[in-house]
Amino acid sequence: MAEEARWYVVHTYSGYENTVKATIEKTVESRGLQEQILAISIPMETVTEITESGVSKTYDRKLYPGYVFVKMVMNDESWHVVRNIRGVTGFVGPGSKPVPLTEDELAIMQGETTKATFKVGEAIDIVRGTFEGYSGKIYDISEDGASVTVLVNTGKRDMPVKVEIGDIKLAD
Repeated sequence: MAEEARWYVVHTYSGYENTVKATIEKTVESRGLQEQILAISIPMETVTEITESGVSKTYDRKLYPGYVFVKMVMNDESWHVVRNIRGVTGFVGPGSKPVPLTEDELAIMQGETTKATFKVGEAIDIVRGTFEGYSGKIYDISEDGASVTVLVNTGKRDMPVKVEIGDIKLAD
């Protein structure tokens, strides 16, 4: 039965992701559904920011706020269990029909991002994250090509900020 399991995306109220994950885990345990609901995930990334005072601050941030990923065998019982957890608004998909993640979407969810196609010195716009709306120039690209350091002008001075590749685009 585990071969039939696929990853599905569950939409939750903002801030309820951890509660939903814990509640699903408890329900699976109490009802013996380990063969139907195999894994629950909240993809996180470690972010390092440099404050205006120059102090480096590292923390974990949810990659997809408001969403929980569940690897499960989709049937009436498993759907009903997950759908009726407090804080769940539904599955991602048309109407009430959940759509499993494709292999490409799964690779992105697991952090297998494409390598950087940006170059040092290029002007970029930050389109997601804490510094969304800011522009700057690429100062450095990480060895794995998954993130860049951008010099962002905050009004007072240029500040180096580490940003994931998926959070930037070339400036228009």
